[in-house]
Amino acid sequence: MSKAVLLSGNEAIARGAHEAGVRVAAGYPGTPSTEILQTLVQYPDVYAEWAPNEKVALEVALGAAYGGARALATMKHVGVNVAADPLLTAAYTGVNAGLVLVSADDPGLHSSQNEQDNRHYARFAKIPMLEPSDSQEAKDFLVRAYALSEEFDTPVLLRTTTRVNHGKSVVRLGEVQPPPAHRFERNPQKYVMIPAYARVRHTLVEERLRRLAAWAETAEVNVIEPGDRRLGVITSGISYQYVKEAAPHASVLKLGLTYPLPEALLRRFAASVETLYVVEELDPFLETQIRALGIPVVGKERFSLLGELNPQAVATGLGLAEPQPEAPPAPDVPARPPVLCAGCPHRGFYTVLRKLKAIVAGDIGCYTLGVLPPLETMDTCVCMGASVGNAIGIRRAMAPDDKRPVVAVIGDSTFIHSGITGLVDAVYNSTPITLCILDNSTTAMTGGQDHPASGKTLAGTPAPRLDLVGLVRAVGVEDVLTVDAYDLQAVETALRYALQTEKPSVVITNRPCALVARRSVRPEPPTVVLEECTGCQLCFRIGCPALGSVRGEDGKLRATINPEACFGCGVCLQVCRSGAIQRK
Repeated sequence: MSKAVLLSGNEAIARGAHEAGVRVAAGYPGTPSTEILQTLVQYPDVYAEWAPNEKVALEVALGAAYGGARALATMKHVGVNVAADPLLTAAYTGVNAGLVLVSADDPGLHSSQNEQDNRHYARFAKIPMLEPSDSQEAKDFLVRAYALSEEFDTPVLLRTTTRVNHGKSVVRLGEVQPPPAHRFERNPQKYVMIPAYARVRHTLVEERLRRLAAWAETAEVNVIEPGDRRLGVITSGISYQYVKEAAPHASVLKLGLTYPLPEALLRRFAASVETLYVVEELDPFLETQIRALGIPVVGKERFSLLGELNPQAVATGLGLAEPQPEAPPAPDVPARPPVLCAGCPHRGFYTVLRKLKAIVAGDIGCYTLGVLPPLETMDTCVCMGASVGNAIGIRRAMAPDDKRPVVAVIGDSTFIHSGITGLVDAVYNSTPITLCILDNSTTAMTGGQDHPASGKTLAGTPAPRLDLVGLVRAVGVEDVLTVDAYDLQAVETALRYALQTEKPSVVITNRPCALVARRSVRPEPPTVVLEECTGCQLCFRIGCPALGSVRGEDGKLRATINPEACFGCGVCLQVCRSGAIQRK
């Protein structure tokens, strides 16, 4: 009997890649997908890398598939937007060895700027899509995806969601397959998509889609589970688990292949039940296609388009007489909004930037928390790299007499991901914005992954460190200032200088993420001399979680510092006007 282990969905996907003989994997970190590559890199005979962005990651994986190695690309849902250009053309070229793209969607926006439904990408690109409902299927479906990819000469989309990625369940391990013996063979008509060749390949894409639809009718991943014929449910992914918990007696058509759909199977199942529901999170992706076949179903009129489903919501939507009991109410506890960590180098930067009354275009990363109280120093945030383009547009839209400075704030990893081209635009068109690159030497928001400017690879081996200053100067920026983020006076001097120039300028802060720096010796935490504290509460405005308060006999709140939480950065010491915060 095969060994059974407890794995998260991400760990199971990595195991599936290993069992399938994957040799090349690339991705960009992003919750909820990050742990896939972090796990996969630990397996022998697999080359795994963090790419600068998702487009590059998919292109690397696609090139490996052309070259004869089974390949994997991983990213969160919004990352597929970045990778969409090669994805849609990869559907035309097909593959040589198998290629799978994992899209980890985030219903409920646990760590994302939107909750788009990436099932639409399968239909958009006209490629097959598999959706696992637990860790066992995450592993097994990935292995199956490679056989499917090679049989039909196509990339395959494996679409997961946060609950599948991070939930854990028992997985029975399989045998590790030897990698297929493919090699690159020159074939311009297949791999070079000039219009003349692409027209021919498009015909093949449509014919392949018809063959996939025929295969779907008997595919082992599409399963009818007979039950009470009065209640039928078509579902997939994590929604299947909710259906089984809410209505274990129902007849269920569980779709593992959710594009293309098996028309005859759907009609046969619909004819076997009295009332047919479609239960799916987010968009009516399945429902719309099933209705288009003329099959009457109950769908989004009973189940929300917004956020995640759960057993209670499914039970209510199915109209069960005895819905599942509600969870006990949460205890009445104070709200705990997310804050920058104690010692975060972004805190001092925002403390200074707030004074300058600038319009601040923000970006995706830890520094996005600068929008929240008490810092409240960010005006826009759209997607990776958008800060630079947004700042350019805002500056060009301003009236001539509007003298407010315009600042773009971006992290080092995000700048490399997609901020460089925006800066090229600013230089090329002489748009006077100030770009602030908050370099903390890691991809911090997703757990501290390395990138081209951190000096290490995904495997932990030393790598050339991208010189951000040299890169910015090579783009054509003349005014480039580097500054210690903990030195508030230096930050203010640098920003004031950069903001008064009439051409693009760049300010780069250069303190590592506090969570990374904690591994080294920390400065002695400062203390508060309560007798000298005036209760002005200026220090509270930096929003440091190491700062607390105590109420004096006069009723005033005075600051205290938790030495266990304090990083010793000294920012609070610099904002204290009374001198009550001191180093020993």
